[in-house]
Amino acid sequence: MANFTTHIAAGTLISGALATLTLAADVVAPENVIAVAAAGILGSVMPDIDLKQSRASQAFFAGLALFISFALLFSFAEKLSIAELWIVWIGSYIGIRYCAHALFHRISYHRGIFHSLLAAVWFALMTVVIYRYLLFRHEGVAWLAGGFMLIGVLVHLALDELYSVDAMGARVKRSFGTALKFMDRRKPVHSALMGIAVAGTLFMAPPATVFVEGISSKALWVELQDKLLPKSKWFGVWDAKPWDGFASPAQAQAGEGAQPANGIVAPVRRQRPPETLPSADGSP
Repeated sequence: MANFTTHIAAGTLISGALATLTLAADVVAPENVIAVAAAGILGSVMPDIDLKQSRASQAFFAGLALFISFALLFSFAEKLSIAELWIVWIGSYIGIRYCAHALFHRISYHRGIFHSLLAAVWFALMTVVIYRYLLFRHEGVAWLAGGFMLIGVLVHLALDELYSVDAMGARVKRSFGTALKFMDRRKPVHSALMGIAVAGTLFMAPPATVFVEGISSKALWVELQDKLLPKSKWFGVWDAKPWDGFASPAQAQAGEGAQPANGIVAPVRRQRPPETLPSADGSP
């Protein structure tokens, strides 16, 4: 099993690369990029919430306890006295951070249902619902965050499977196949409950029309292709197209000045260099 640091590093790398693509293609506004990328990083450790002593589990329940306790505090701020508000705030925090944490780990076990593709879909749908209805993000941004969460969880599961193969010892560990699976066959009740949770969360999720239309847009992929590589110099120093020196001046000028309707600069054809160079007087 990969450790916490490895999962975070891989999740950050993948989420950063995807965030760069979405930013370059103007998929989301710059102020939403960090929020979307954070979902991918969080997803890279979410399957370990069923590991009691893991940092992912402790951070998840601590964050959940803070969120719910403050939500209750603000909800009853005008209805209860200060002493009552303190009791509600402290009681809800302790109840979720410690009691719910202990109960959760009594009925769950590591590499169970949360290490499955079914759970990955549920994590993604929950992210969509939270971003849309609790963080008040646009539905397209919410679905994009859900996609980042899904990719982060899949990266976690894939890493755990890779670490189950001992390449140096040329053997497969007993844990192989317990991370990347569709559902938990050892606990069919857990799998059934997760399936119900997926269906219920999908019902709660906002429409995905904007997200699907944006991702499948031809203009999006054309813009990504156009911005993938530098057009002149790498970092303003190294020539990005050293072969352009073989092109004729007319072709080079046409290639630099012509802008086709699709926004992509017409490529300059490479010409073979002459086999013999002319002499100073112009004779071959």
